[in-house]
Amino acid sequence: MSTPAAPANANAIDVDDLLGKAHPAFQLLLLALCGMCLIIDGFDAQAMGYVAPSLLAEWNVPKTALGPVFSASLVGMLVGAMCLSILADRIGRRPVLIGATLFFAIAMLVTPLTGSIPSLMVVRFVTGLGLGCIMPNAMALVGEYSAPDHRVKRMMLVSCGFTVGAAIGGFVSAALIPAFGWRSVFWVGGAAPLLLALSMLVALPESLQFLALKDRQRQARRWLAKCTRGQPIDPSARLVVREKPASGAPVVELFRAGRAPVTLILWAISFLNLIDLYFLSNWLPTVMRDAGYAPATAVIVGTMLQTGGVIGTLMLGKFIERFGFVRVLSVCFAVAAVSVGLIGTVAHALPWLLLAVFVGGFCVVGGQPAVNALAGHYYPTALRSTGIGWSLGVGRIGSVLGPLVGGQLIALQWSNGALFQVAALPVIGSALLVILLAGSGRKRSVTAVGVQSGG
Repeated sequence: MSTPAAPANANAIDVDDLLGKAHPAFQLLLLALCGMCLIIDGFDAQAMGYVAPSLLAEWNVPKTALGPVFSASLVGMLVGAMCLSILADRIGRRPVLIGATLFFAIAMLVTPLTGSIPSLMVVRFVTGLGLGCIMPNAMALVGEYSAPDHRVKRMMLVSCGFTVGAAIGGFVSAALIPAFGWRSVFWVGGAAPLLLALSMLVALPESLQFLALKDRQRQARRWLAKCTRGQPIDPSARLVVREKPASGAPVVELFRAGRAPVTLILWAISFLNLIDLYFLSNWLPTVMRDAGYAPATAVIVGTMLQTGGVIGTLMLGKFIERFGFVRVLSVCFAVAAVSVGLIGTVAHALPWLLLAVFVGGFCVVGGQPAVNALAGHYYPTALRSTGIGWSLGVGRIGSVLGPLVGGQLIALQWSNGALFQVAALPVIGSALLVILLAGSGRKRSVTAVGVQSGG
């Protein structure tokens, strides 16, 4: 992706030149709002996995019946990521983020009112529609308010909120379910985003790059005044960006200007990694309960996956800054293959089980935000939300298959050792695809792809 010439208009202000002047309080507020959005997103997305053992016992249904329920939510997230990310590149990040947060809050509050597997499937699908577009738009917005040197780090930092929320969900569920029943998890998971949406209505900004590309100068100057907190800006100046507006359909543009190889490889990596991520997230508590652990212990095992993911996201971001995406992610996914493959083998020994699950979470759950950040770093402003959203959306096909295939293998009474050894195969494929990504990047612009040493 070559760097266009600087704006020719002497009265023009390059948005990227202003980002380093953003007031720290404004940046912190933006990170907090987007981070909270993703924390609640992660909490709600994983809630079903945590309540599954209690729900199965109350409804007296076989555990395989929840496979379609898990997948219904993920299909909704797939549709939401693909469709609403495109909408955000048309109308803006702000309205889509606020609308999606309100939408999935209401859907979460409806979930405890269901009384059958079919009705639960429908509600979880609808909830997924709102959940699916949060990640691409929150990452895009944070990236677009970050100076180029800090963009990848901040996108990974805020995306860590999803994993934090999933981990918090485990601890909250472990406390709520014994005291108030499984429905309380959804009451809490629905009330929190309602409160957050009200805060977002007041304080969440719109992307300056987006407004400049759409030539919405009045709105751009209004948010710029809040961003810079009173720093003098020429009122007659026009805000511009060093990019051209996308001329065609956003999805088609992902394959133009030499972007097709990287786009396809990113989709494949997300697909394979999310197969494992959602198989582990959804089935670990149930499989560990069947292995003889108490319900609370089984939930803690699942929580260890997300805890490893939080720490992995934070540490991998620093490693990527130093060594680049390819070196870090190829090693990360190779280690993931070993740790995931060992989970079933060490399931009888709790300390080793927790270690294997933690390392698996570090690499699989922590590696996904790095893949998302790579997409956000690679695509220009006009395609950023679409690029991240479609990478995640195609990946969520894998997230749908993961719980379904896992449920079928469990129904066939596969041993835990065999089950997790098969689960190691997708991340081996991810490691190989990351290496292939380096070759595709060199053919075009390695720096833009962010795969050279140093990202």
